[in-house]
Amino acid sequence: MTHKPCKGPRLGVRHLQSFLLFLGLTVMHIARLNVSVAIVAMTNAATTNPNFPEYEWTLKQKSYILSSFYWGYILTLCPGSFLCRRYGAKVVLFVASCGTAVFSLMTPWCITWGGWQVFCAIRILQGLFQGVIFPCVTEHLAMWSPPEERNRLGAFSYTGTDCGTVLAMFISGMIAKGAMGWPGISYVSGALCAAWCFLWLIFASNNATESRFIGEAECKYIESSLEHNEDFHDRTIPIPWKAIWTSVPFLALLVTRCAETYGLSTLQAEIPSYMNGVLNMEIQSNAVFSSLPFLAMWLLSYVYLIAADVLLKKKILSLTSVRKLFNTLSFWIPAAALIGIGFLSEENKNLAIVLMTVSVGVNSGATIGSSLNSIDLSPNHAGILIGLSNTVANVIPILTPLIAGEIVADKHNRGQWQIVFGLAAVIFFMGNMVFIIWGTAKAQPWDADDFLKPKDAESACQKSKSIGAEVAPPIDPVLEQQISWPERYTAKAIE
Repeated sequence: MTHKPCKGPRLGVRHLQSFLLFLGLTVMHIARLNVSVAIVAMTNAATTNPNFPEYEWTLKQKSYILSSFYWGYILTLCPGSFLCRRYGAKVVLFVASCGTAVFSLMTPWCITWGGWQVFCAIRILQGLFQGVIFPCVTEHLAMWSPPEERNRLGAFSYTGTDCGTVLAMFISGMIAKGAMGWPGISYVSGALCAAWCFLWLIFASNNATESRFIGEAECKYIESSLEHNEDFHDRTIPIPWKAIWTSVPFLALLVTRCAETYGLSTLQAEIPSYMNGVLNMEIQSNAVFSSLPFLAMWLLSYVYLIAADVLLKKKILSLTSVRKLFNTLSFWIPAAALIGIGFLSEENKNLAIVLMTVSVGVNSGATIGSSLNSIDLSPNHAGILIGLSNTVANVIPILTPLIAGEIVADKHNRGQWQIVFGLAAVIFFMGNMVFIIWGTAKAQPWDADDFLKPKDAESACQKSKSIGAEVAPPIDPVLEQQISWPERYTAKAIE
């Protein structure tokens, strides 16, 4: 008689953890991205609230401010994985959000006496704090998500990045025009991060067994589905570095993430310049047009989420097939859109906006397609994998504008822009081909708790086998032919 596996409540603490991660990514992305709006208000107060100080910063100085966050961000991606394993996601994410909140609240005061240099320093420090976020989010999801709910909980959590991007543009603009002026952008961002810290501290737990609010049925459902050993949460699993770096599925994921970052950074950073130079559009000055692609990205991520849920629940496709299908859609449709945008003329401005919005929006499928794949490959080392892949992938946005700058000598030259977009399309296409051929959603052998056995235990086991082989003498072939089948079976077992 077969027994149905233990099921937890339809709405439980695991969903609360996912919702907290969603809120955390939202508020921290608002704090990360609001600088693009704030810097406009700070250098052109007449467009917002003229009752606050205005600074005459050069384009080069403003570019330093905008990019300085990522100087710190890239440095703590890998360390964030180790910190999460050592102290747990609850502590590390709490500290990250607290640090972001404190420096956001300090920003207006510091700028008044330190200028753009201090602004850069604050942004670097915020980047250092936020670099640990995604390794911790991935590790936390791995601890709380039953395999059959991983897409649903993981993808919903990650939509916080898109929500934060959209809100950073809309809210920041309204605040800058209001009574608080541009300092209010930092104050509101800091207050939101601080409020989230309070919620996280109360309701978050590193795993189901540590939660004060979870029921026994849900706890048993989560822990049994993850197939952990009894002492899993009480010990540290050694990291199989050699196995990870020689794992074909992980290397395929690494290539895919780099390709996705290159293509998306081209869509986000270079298309507005193309529209301004070739199509004569001032798209960046229009908040609606600037946020449309990210609004589409946020909304379409829920379409992907529902579609993946249906495909997996009805067993129409396997998890690996869902990953590859969604990744193909999110890579190859934007690749085609990139090529199409390069052939548009000034008379096709509306079509250009549609293509840009669709291409960025459709790319949201990469979350289910490949971003969550690190949890599939190794739930036990998911934070390490995301730290490694994000560290390598986040170098790409630094290279993208440099490559485009070498190709485009004249921003009005459509032919040069077609080379930029064509290169991005090829990288999109090839990156997904690598994932189709070598990617998988199956857990790898090196994810096992006991993959790295102590050398003494291995040698003792081998020695025991060799001694056993010497003690048991072989059975005489003649005698074996004479004895009955049950006796022969027993002799074989003894041997």
